Amino acid sequence: MSSIRYNATAKTGRNNRLLFVYLWLLIFFVEFVKGGLLVTLLPLYMGHRLGLPAFAIGIAFASQYIGDNALRSPAGWMAERLGFRLTMTLGMLLILTAVIVMSTVQHPGWLIVACATMGIGSAPLWPCVMSKITDISSETGNYGTHMGIIEIASLGGAGLGPVVMNWLSGDSYTFSFGMLLLCMIVVVVVALFLPGRTKRGQSIVPTNADSTQSNHTDDDAPIAPTYVRKPGESRLHYYVQLMRSLNIHPLLYPALFMQSFALGVLTPIITLYVVSELGLTPAYFNALLIGGGAVTVLGLIPAGRLIDRVGSKLFLRSGFLLAATALLGLASTHALPWIWVFVLCAGFSYAMILPAWNSLLANLVPAEEKGAVWGLFLTLQGSGLVLGPIVSGKLWDDISPQAPFYVSATAMILLFMIHWMMVRQRPDIR
Repeated sequence: MSSIRYNATAKTGRNNRLLFVYLWLLIFFVEFVKGGLLVTLLPLYMGHRLGLPAFAIGIAFASQYIGDNALRSPAGWMAERLGFRLTMTLGMLLILTAVIVMSTVQHPGWLIVACATMGIGSAPLWPCVMSKITDISSETGNYGTHMGIIEIASLGGAGLGPVVMNWLSGDSYTFSFGMLLLCMIVVVVVALFLPGRTKRGQSIVPTNADSTQSNHTDDDAPIAPTYVRKPGESRLHYYVQLMRSLNIHPLLYPALFMQSFALGVLTPIITLYVVSELGLTPAYFNALLIGGGAVTVLGLIPAGRLIDRVGSKLFLRSGFLLAATALLGLASTHALPWIWVFVLCAGFSYAMILPAWNSLLANLVPAEEKGAVWGLFLTLQGSGLVLGPIVSGKLWDDISPQAPFYVSATAMILLFMIHWMMVRQRPDIR
């Protein structure tokens, strides 16, 4: 009997490791394709080759972000019902179709539709991946390590995509689009190896007493489900009741928004600030990005392992304060040595924040409805990336080029304060 149990455990471990590799490849290649398209290829193709106005390019990009962010929660809910293999395969086929349209048509309307299709196809990616990572990590408790490795795939793909596409594009876009199509074919094949639909146990909507009792669970494991969708219930009412039933501090919801808003408010202006305000060349800016990114990537796995041992509290608090200091420093200096110091500090701070934040969220996700809850978390978090660039331009035009940095630093300080209050009122938060 013991040998049978050992063999079953070993097989489960091998399957989990293989599944983790599939998830890593999905994240890397999809972020590679999206990064190469949105940062490098599409702006050049639509602006220089097709001569489209900046407004049309902005509408196309906005449609991608809105489609991705708005549908994450429904996509996570769908994955729990239809299976991760079917949901992810359909999503990846949509992205593949979008890339085919982008490479073959020149009408701005169709390019906007293609960008929106890419956003819709991307929607299941993160809810499905984070849900499965939560499953894998729940058996070992290594949330921080696994989240750190997944963030390496995300940052690596998003960073390499623009660099490779910038190097390949030149005067011809045919080879660049062909490479992206090949990447998406690989992604579709990988998605076919994901687990299919699993049988869902019969769920019972608990009474208030049961719901209260189910919220008190072990700190190291995801909390038990406290609400499931009833027949005929509207999806909006279901989401509201589901979030109410979870043992989550209400301040977590604005924190989800601010965590990405702090980054989104800098995204559109960082290149302009470095070139026009600091007087650095684009090549020097690339060196800063590579340096800061390298510190983040190299620090993710060690930080993740330490988070698994000591919890996320120290890393989140230190990371938020270090990020705020780095942002304030970048807004107040023109000296190259100090710019390097603050850039490297910012990279180090995100090496602490990213795995710690995802580990914190993973410990709050219920045992069932993981896809729906992760989708809601990621939708709230993604809304900061949608609103941040809008606020950023207004701050730059109406106040000063440094204003976005001050707002981003303020968001980091508020995150530190919110986390401190959450832990003080809920000492069980790891």
